Amino acid sequence: MKFGSVPVDQAAGSILAHSVQAGDKKLRKGISLTAEHQEQLAAAGYSSVTVARLEPGDCHEDKAAEMLAEALVPDPSAAALRVTKPVTGRVNLLADGPGVAVLDVAALEAFNLVNPMITVATVPQYQQMGAGSMVATIKVISYAVPGGDVLEASRLAQGAVRLATPIYRKAGLVVTDIPGGPPNEKGIAAIRGRVEALGMEMPDVRIVPHQTEALATAVAETKGDVVMILTGSATSDEMDVAPEAVRAAGGQVGRFGMPVDPGNLLFIGSLGQKPVIGLPGCARSPALNGADWVLSRVACGIRTGAADIAGMGVGGLLKEIPTRPQPRASRR
Repeated sequence: MKFGSVPVDQAAGSILAHSVQAGDKKLRKGISLTAEHQEQLAAAGYSSVTVARLEPGDCHEDKAAEMLAEALVPDPSAAALRVTKPVTGRVNLLADGPGVAVLDVAALEAFNLVNPMITVATVPQYQQMGAGSMVATIKVISYAVPGGDVLEASRLAQGAVRLATPIYRKAGLVVTDIPGGPPNEKGIAAIRGRVEALGMEMPDVRIVPHQTEALATAVAETKGDVVMILTGSATSDEMDVAPEAVRAAGGQVGRFGMPVDPGNLLFIGSLGQKPVIGLPGCARSPALNGADWVLSRVACGIRTGAADIAGMGVGGLLKEIPTRPQPRASRR
């Protein structure tokens, strides 16, 4: 692509690089100049104008963005994404419903190395998305790019962006109650909001005493594809009431504790084919915490084992909360 100033009488067929006022009309950047535009510019006193001119083998920004989007998302329906029409070299990839963004990070990094004018920006890996939210945006920065670079970027990142949607439809919640403990209604409402944001239902909510035997019975009987436990007293050890209740019900505990804050006291396990999530106390609040990350991944069928939770520590959630007994921030 050639970029620079040309005489107005030679500008036809070029792309206007900067918006200009021509009499009572504004000619916006990015338009293809015609003979009529030349007349308007000349009448307004312009002798030259800055333009971009495509060379053989160049690909216009909109066409390039469209081709790149087709490569990143070859089958929008299967990827649960909606692909917008190209405008000024930009195409957005929008979530078709609730889910979790799944990205081929290495492929996207290779895509962004092909040509600085060819870019894709995304949300973080495994970020929970709502219907209509933007998962990624493709932007061709210049008015045109070499067609060969478009093909190379497309080759490197085939199918690199998708949305994992919930594979479970119902979740059950067991809450343990202790005398003088926190009110249950607020916590149940916050968890219900999380579940419904994933397009799931929470039809079975049980409140039982904070005792291993009572909790084990409730966990075994709770209806739902996923079982969540919210204890009236925080789980402080892998042998505490809630993990022991899961084992007593015939289940397993895979990991207790996660390297995010708030959300340290979460545990994850299973009861037969059902995932079991022991929620941290901060799940009583609708504010983002580690439980959100685990619940969204589990709901969408994304592997969430001990190693996956361990990997959430670096560059993960680190957020101060006002109820912390020992705040990280120094108060002097």
